[in-house]
Amino acid sequence: MPFWRKPDRLRPLDEAAAYARCHGDRDDSVRVVKLPPRRARYDLLATGEEIRRRFEERIDGRDPDPPLNPATLTPSVSS
Repeated sequence: MPFWRKPDRLRPLDEAAAYARCHGDRDDSVRVVKLPPRRARYDLLATGEEIRRRFEERIDGRDPDPPLNPATLTPSVSS
């Protein structure tokens, strides 16, 4: 029966530990800073709800379809 070794569980690293592992000890010229969240690249012109409402207004504002003529709807049977 082979000896099965349990896999090593990796612990999560914080930024300082990850930097130390990759680059060695840090000196005073390196510091970790927290950046503010990025602002949106552009302002949204409308929300989805506003787009839907405007679409419904455009549909409601259209001229109604002309009434259908039943004579043109019946298929002609050719022999």
